[in-house]
Amino acid sequence: MAVRSAVTTTFATVKKIGLTLPGVEEGTAYGAPALKLNGQLLACMATNKAAEPNTLVLRVDFAEREELIEAEPDVYYLKDHYLEYACVLVRLKRVHPDALPDLLRMAWRFMNSKAKKKRTRR
Repeated sequence: MAVRSAVTTTFATVKKIGLTLPGVEEGTAYGAPALKLNGQLLACMATNKAAEPNTLVLRVDFAEREELIEAEPDVYYLKDHYLEYACVLVRLKRVHPDALPDLLRMAWRFMNSKAKKKRTRR
């Protein structure tokens, strides 16, 4: 899905792609730039000191996280702080920009399905 890129990806690139998805809005999380879906975190820049600089936190389910890390551990990784959260850490300097639309759609589907489950529990 992703390979090392000569182009350095930034949150501005992530934001541009993410804002094309239905319901996604720009916001902040822990003081960092973020994308949210229905007020819930979709993706943000990592602020925990365990994460490497220029790392994106992307909300995905645990199975997808394992698949991404196994397929490309130089791009996707995890630190202890994030173990209990349904997310993966993405090295923006290593992810290929062409992979971002698929990654953001993956996060959007995950967060949208969580929102639907919450609505049906009422």
